Amino acid sequence: MAKQIKILLFGYSFRKDSFTKAISDTIVNRSNSDMKINEYNILDIPIFNQDNEQNAPESVKKFKKNIEESDALIVVTPEYNYSIPGYLKNAIDWATRPYGNNSFEEKPIAIVSSSPGPLGGYRAQNHLKQIFPLLNAHIINRPEVIISHIHEKVKDGKVVDKQTLDLIDSMLGALFAWTNRIKR
Repeated sequence: MAKQIKILLFGYSFRKDSFTKAISDTIVNRSNSDMKINEYNILDIPIFNQDNEQNAPESVKKFKKNIEESDALIVVTPEYNYSIPGYLKNAIDWATRPYGNNSFEEKPIAIVSSSPGPLGGYRAQNHLKQIFPLLNAHIINRPEVIISHIHEKVKDGKVVDKQTLDLIDSMLGALFAWTNRIKR
């Protein structure tokens, strides 16, 4: 029997009434007893500067420690200008430094993207799928959780679209199975 997995979720936007924060909260609320999901706010991570990587700020050390102590990760991202937000890329950069100290090593990762447009953050998700393999992380390829027209699927800070909720449930099940497979 598979044991409970610890999941770290991060990346959502920080604006008031954020759609990605609503997605993140929905993921946490739909998890089951097989998983413990911790949301992590990366807003306090400063801009990466290689001059400081040997003596990283406490916020970076805490982020890296949370990644390393987790069995799996969920990254929830909006799409900004056909890519991921700068704060997300910045946090990823910090988590892989200094060279040889990559916190993403061997981590199973599920990616969730969204956009008010018809592509649902596909380009942002695609950029993460270019970054994480280099970091030797293991991305779940199916189901792809790409949520288009997100503004129509969130009401009062909650995802209400049944198809989206079913997709989130599928992703959680796949992440659980993938994580247990990798951990074996």
